[in-house]
Amino acid sequence: MTNYINKSQQPLLDDAQEEVQTPQGAQWQSSLWKFILFSAVGIALFILPFEWGGKITILLGVLTDTLQAALGDAVFYISLAIVSISFLGALAVKVLRPNLENKPALKNMFDVSWLWLVARFLGALFIWMIFLQMGPEFIINRNTGGVIYQDLIPILIPLFFFAILTLPFLTDFGLMEYLGTLARKVFVKLFKLPGRSAVDAMSSWFGAASIGLLVTMQQYDKSYYSQREAAVIATTFSVTSIAFTYVVAKTIGVDNNFVPFYLTVALTGFVAAIIMPRLPPLSLKPETYHSGKSMLDEQIPTNYSTHQWALNRAVTRAYSMPSLSHVFKSSVVNLFDIYFGLIPVVFAIGTIGLGLSEYTSVFNWLSAPLVPLLEWLQIPEAAAAAPAMVMGFADMYLPALVGKSIESEMTRFIVGAASITQIIYMSEVGALILKSNIKLNILELFLIFIMRTLISLVIITSVAHLLY
Repeated sequence: MTNYINKSQQPLLDDAQEEVQTPQGAQWQSSLWKFILFSAVGIALFILPFEWGGKITILLGVLTDTLQAALGDAVFYISLAIVSISFLGALAVKVLRPNLENKPALKNMFDVSWLWLVARFLGALFIWMIFLQMGPEFIINRNTGGVIYQDLIPILIPLFFFAILTLPFLTDFGLMEYLGTLARKVFVKLFKLPGRSAVDAMSSWFGAASIGLLVTMQQYDKSYYSQREAAVIATTFSVTSIAFTYVVAKTIGVDNNFVPFYLTVALTGFVAAIIMPRLPPLSLKPETYHSGKSMLDEQIPTNYSTHQWALNRAVTRAYSMPSLSHVFKSSVVNLFDIYFGLIPVVFAIGTIGLGLSEYTSVFNWLSAPLVPLLEWLQIPEAAAAAPAMVMGFADMYLPALVGKSIESEMTRFIVGAASITQIIYMSEVGALILKSNIKLNILELFLIFIMRTLISLVIITSVAHLLY
C-alpha cells in the first residue's frame, strides 16, 4: 500500500469543514479495512440484487418485508401516532414558541412553516378519518385514502426504518468517494453531474426510488451537490426498483415480456437523463450549495492514477468518520425527522391526488391534449391511455391500476413503462422532494413530469412498435 501512502495529497474536507489528512501506516491499514467492510455492508444492503421468494430484490427489501410482516396491524397504530405527534408537536411550537436553539433536532422536526403545518394538519385529519371510517367518501374510500393507509404506509415505515439507520454504510465510509472518482468523467460528460451521483442511481435502480432520493437529500444537505445537481439527480435518477418494475408489469399484464419491458425502461431512463439536465427548469437552477460552500473535490492530481486517487479519497473519508455509536445516534434523529416530516405529507398529497383520480374528471381534462399526440404515435385506445399517463403524477401505481383494463397489450406496455420513467409522483417521491431542502416547487415538478412523459412516450412507443 506504499504507493498510496507516500504521495502528497490534497486535503479532503469532512462534514465539519475541517481539513483531514490522509492516514499513514497502521492508520491507513485500519481505515482501508473500515472502508472495505462498511462499504461492503452498504452494497449488500442497498445495491446487490438477488432472488428471494421467487422475486429479484435486495437485502434491504427482505428486511423491510420481514419487519412489515412482524409489525402486522400494529403498523396502522404506529402511523396514527407518527402523524398525530407530527401535527401536535408542530402546532405546539407555533403556539407556544419555545426556545429550541439549543435543541436542533427538535427544531428541525417541529419548527415548520405555516404551509407545512397545514399539510401536517391535513395528514392528521385524513388518517383519523380513514381509521375511524368517518368522513367524505372522497377521503376514506379504499381506492383513495385506503391505498395510502393500507398499501403505501405499511411499506414506507419499515423501509425508512432500515434505510435511514443503515444509509451511512453506503454514503459515509468512502464508497461515494471511490465510485465518484471512477465514474466522474462519464457522469460529467453525459449527465453534467458529479461521479458520486452514480451511487444515488444504483440505490434507486436496485433498491427503491425513495432510497436513492434519501441519498441525494443527504448529500445536498452536506454540500456535496449544488442545488442544480441535487435537483437533476432527484428528478432524473430516482427511478423505481427492478422489483417494483416487475410488480407494475404484472399488474398491467405485460410480465410475459418483462425482459424487453425492463430494457425499454432502462433505455428510456438513460436517454431522459441525458436530455433533462440540459433543459429548463433544471438547467436554470443555480450552482449554489446548502452550506454556501462546496464540500466536493473530484479533481485527480497529476501524480495519481484514477484508481489510486479513488482509493486515497475513500480511505481518507473512512478515517475521518466518528464512532459507529455517534453515526447511529445521528441516523436515529434523521429517521424521526423523516417520519414526522414525510408521512403526514404523503397522507395529505397522496389522498387528495387519489381522490381527484377516483371522483373527478380532472385527469381526463388534463390529459385531453395528450390524445392527439398518442393518436399521432399510432397508439391504440389513445383516449383510454391518456388519463392513465397523467395519473402517474399522483401515484406511480395508478397508471397500472387504470391501464390494466385497456385491451391492447401494446398500449398497456407503453402505459406501464411510461409510469415508471415519469419518476415524479406526489404520493411519495414528489412529497419527499417538497419536504427536502432541494428547492423545487410543485409547478416545477409538474413541468418536469410532463417533459419526462413526452420524452418517454417517443422512445417507448418506438420500441413497442418493434415488439408488437
